[in-house]
Amino acid sequence: MNLLISIAIFLLTVLIGGAVYFFMIEKQKKQRKAENKDQETAQEFTNVKDIRDKYLYTRDHLIFQYLKIDAVSIDLLSQREKESLTRRLTAELSGDQQTLKLIAVSRPVDISPLINEYAELLATSSNPKQKELLRKETAAISNYALSGEVVERQFYLPLWQHYEDDCEQDIARRTKDVKAAFESSKVPCEILKEKDITRLCNLINNPAYVHLEDTDISPTFPML
Repeated sequence: MNLLISIAIFLLTVLIGGAVYFFMIEKQKKQRKAENKDQETAQEFTNVKDIRDKYLYTRDHLIFQYLKIDAVSIDLLSQREKESLTRRLTAELSGDQQTLKLIAVSRPVDISPLINEYAELLATSSNPKQKELLRKETAAISNYALSGEVVERQFYLPLWQHYEDDCEQDIARRTKDVKAAFESSKVPCEILKEKDITRLCNLINNPAYVHLEDTDISPTFPML
C-alpha cells in the first residue's frame, strides 16, 4: 500500500513538474516573440527592402515605381468635357493590360511657396502696417497647416512587377508609357524619386502623418 502511494506521489510530482516546465517554456517563447516584434525594423514592417533612385524593392521580390498624378478639378469641366476626358484616358490606357491601382492619401497643404513669398515681401517692405499684416497672415496660415485641418488629396499610381535581374528597364518603360498616356490627355504627372517615395511610405504607414477626415461614406461612381 505504501509502495502504491509512493508511486502515485512520484507520478503526480512528475506531472506537476512537467506542466510547470512546459508553462515556463511557452512563457519564454512568448517573451522572445514579443521582443523580436519590438525589434522589428520599419523596413520589415512595411515590406520594404530598399529604395534606390526611382525604384522601391520589397522583401517579397517585387519592384515598384510610382507616378504622382495631379488632381483634376472636374467642377471646372462641362459634362461634355468630362466625357471626352474619360474616353481619352480609357483609350490611352487600354494598351496596358496589367493591373493598375490608385492610392489617394491626405496630407497637409504645402504652404511653403506662399510663406516664402510673404517672407520676401516682408524683407523688402518699408511700410510698418504692411509688415504687421504680413506677420499676422503668415502666423495664421502656419497655424492652419500645423493643425492638420487643411489637407489636400494626393493621388499616386504604383506600378510593379516581379523582380528579376536587370528588370529596371522593363518597369521604367512601362511607367513612361503610362505617364505619356496621362499627359496626352492633359493630366500632368511625374515619376517619384527616392525622396518622394520615402515621403509616400511615411504618408501611408506613419501614424504621425495621418490626418482624420470627416467624410460622408456612401456608394458613388468615381469620375476622372
